Order: sequence, then C-alpha cells, then structure tokens
Amino acid sequence: MQDEYESIERAFAAIGELTEGKFVTADTAITEILRRIAASKKLTELFTAVVSGYDYARARRTYLRFEEGAAHGVAYLPTGRAEILAFVFCLFVEFDAGSMRFGDFLLRYFYVDGSYTASYLVFLERMVVPFRDILRDCFPAPDKVQRAEALRKEEELFGAVAERIPAERLRVARFELREEERTNVERILTEMSAAAARQDGSELAALAAGYRYLLRYFGGEDGEALTLFALIAKI
Repeated sequence: MQDEYESIERAFAAIGELTEGKFVTADTAITEILRRIAASKKLTELFTAVVSGYDYARARRTYLRFEEGAAHGVAYLPTGRAEILAFVFCLFVEFDAGSMRFGDFLLRYFYVDGSYTASYLVFLERMVVPFRDILRDCFPAPDKVQRAEALRKEEELFGAVAERIPAERLRVARFELREEERTNVERILTEMSAAAARQDGSELAALAAGYRYLLRYFGGEDGEALTLFALIAKI
C-alpha cells in the first residue's frame, strides 16, 4: 500500500515537472510520466482500461484538425473524462515513440506567434492540466490524518508477519525434510523476516509466492501457513 501510494505520487510529480517546466525539457518529462505510470499497478490498470478498444486514429482525425489551405491546425479536447485520459495518454506515447515530434506538433496545432514557449503554455493549459486534474480526481491525495492511519495499519501488518515467522520455523521443523529442502526453507524465512523488518512489501510478496510453492512441494501448507500468506496479501 505504501509503495503504491508513493508510485502514484511520483507520477503526479512527473506531471508537475511537465506543467511547471519549460519546452526544452518537455520530451524528458513526458518520458518520465510514462515511466512512472508503468511503475504503478493502479495507474497501469486505469490506463489499460481507458485505452482498451480506444480508436486513437479516429480520435486523432476528430480532435486534431488541419483544414486544407490553412496555415495551422486546431486541436480540441474530448468531452468525456475517460476519453480525455485516453487521448492525452496516447499523445504522450506517440511523442515518446518519436512518431510525432513534439515541437512540430505544438507549432502545427497550438501555434502562437511562432514561439515554442508560448505554444507550449497553451498546450499545457488546454490538454495537460485537464488530464492532470481528472487523474487527481481518480487518485486524490490523502490528508495527513488518513496517511498516518494508513501507515500505522501497514506497520502493524509488517509487525504481525515478523511475529509469525518464528512460529513458522517451529511448524516446519516438524516435517521430515531433506537437508536441501530445510536449507531453502530457512533461507526464505530469513529473507522474509528481513523484508518485514525493512517494510519492503514487494519483496515480501515475492518471497511469499516462492515459499508457498516450496510448501506445496513437500505438503507443508496448512492453516497456519495460510494465515501468514493472508497477512502478507493485505500489505
């Protein structure tokens, strides 16, 4: 939970670097936004959902218009919240892939006196700020009290996991295991204890998955083990 909260906030920080930065750093900021989205499970799930079945080619024709004979095109933003997220996200992907140069895009659809800087500011106001605000509505920043309570509950879960590991050692000791199996059990439980101590939820979950497989291998999974796995799953 703590890691996921932090990954979401890092994505918003990257968006802030785009909205508060300069045109010359925009390409780097867009790449960082996409990287931070990919690093968050919840953000990845959201954008997978909004772009699933999304006809970006049609959207491009609809919202990025360039009339024949006109010196510059006009860009529009979709009206639906989900489509705004999908459209701007797909634009970011296109910029990052290099299939559309960001500077050329600005002067084509957000032209202001031939200035990249002025055109960039209009792009931010019309497209990026609405994108950011909708995304923030989906993932509101918790207040300090909520955050403190969430951290307290998470710490309690890590503590409960750490407390169960010695009992798990005693439980497994009752099984007749080969030396290699016993060594692997001890190695995993030691690493799980260390991960719980440093409150590393991702590492703990990965170790639990391997430990569950090992228990099933020699028939050592029972109610006590399931209780340990259930605690780890809540983190």
